[in-house]
Amino acid sequence: MSACPDFARPNAVWRTGATLDSLAASPADTLTALRLPRVNTGTTDMTLQAEGTLKRPSVLVVDDEPELRSLLAEYLSRHAFDVRTASDAAVARVLVAEQVPDLALLDINMPGENGLALARWMREAHPNIGLVMLTTVSDSVDRIVGLELGADDYVPKPFEMRELLARARAVLRRLGNSQAPQAAGAASAAAAAPAVATRVRFGACELDLDQRRLLGSDGADIEISAAEFDLLALFARHPNRPLNRDQIMEQAHNRGWDVFDRSIDLRIMRLRRKIERNPDKPEVIKTVRNVGYVFVPVPV
Repeated sequence: MSACPDFARPNAVWRTGATLDSLAASPADTLTALRLPRVNTGTTDMTLQAEGTLKRPSVLVVDDEPELRSLLAEYLSRHAFDVRTASDAAVARVLVAEQVPDLALLDINMPGENGLALARWMREAHPNIGLVMLTTVSDSVDRIVGLELGADDYVPKPFEMRELLARARAVLRRLGNSQAPQAAGAASAAAAAPAVATRVRFGACELDLDQRRLLGSDGADIEISAAEFDLLALFARHPNRPLNRDQIMEQAHNRGWDVFDRSIDLRIMRLRRKIERNPDKPEVIKTVRNVGYVFVPVPV
């Protein structure tokens, strides 16, 4: 995935996965879009609200960088979120008192009360808020502290917008928010999914969806993690259908997952060792070049 040039600031966020003309039609308009909050005018968003079929999840962005706040507000609004922004923890507390958001994106390094202290207060006062921490700090200490305070996820700057969006959706799903907006590819794949049997064969193995078990040809249990089961269950719902990495991240994301592409590849490799006759020449979960992976059921 490619990245646009940064905004000439040491901790600028790289924006990828969207073109600049999706924000503005001209360079001057682009600068305005990056600096000024925008009203939600996206056609998709207006349609959702007009039809009244979906409750748009609410997100609170707390960051002391005005350009980043505006950029996130613009991007998330275009992906079916209701967005409010705060420049510091004091403003965030006021906004939370007015309306508790479904999700909060918190910068760790802010003047005054930092993001870690704000996260602690939010988790204690409103346990059901999804918390995603943002920081430029590369040291793992802040990440560990944030997660121990109750944060649901952590995104280091600079980050890709699509990655942040995927993580936000995943946190909402894990918290049971059924209205979490899906990516277009993920939504269409889910809509087209056929009914799935309670047991699905993966080569010589068999996946028991009800009991969340993988059985070998001899009926013995094969040890798999929760994330590996979720991945196999996703393939079971979509046999013979190539799934790209965005769809896999959206539908099989698990609390322990890292949503980078390489993480998915590593899990596929581990699963192949368990279900394929020859993991180096997979017959069950095949690679589709420039797309992703496809589950090919064994003919009965």
